[in-house]
Amino acid sequence: MQASVEISMYPLGREYVPDIRDFIERIKKRDGVDAVVNGMSTQLFGELGVLMQALADEMAYSFETHGKAVFVLKVINSHLKQ
Repeated sequence: MQASVEISMYPLGREYVPDIRDFIERIKKRDGVDAVVNGMSTQLFGELGVLMQALADEMAYSFETHGKAVFVLKVINSHLKQ
């Protein structure tokens, strides 16, 4: 099933820009994940299972590497990239 995810990351208690950039660069390298970045969020497109596994892996890496953060996600079961 194709899906689209909009994600925003809010690191807590640190200089936030390097943490966000690291997350974005890592997620963009994942096979099967098409990422579009803008000033407010990142949109991800691909197969639902691939997207969810990539998000789980990269969020865990961010928590372990950079500490506390909040991730806000919107998920739809459709490929919305225009």
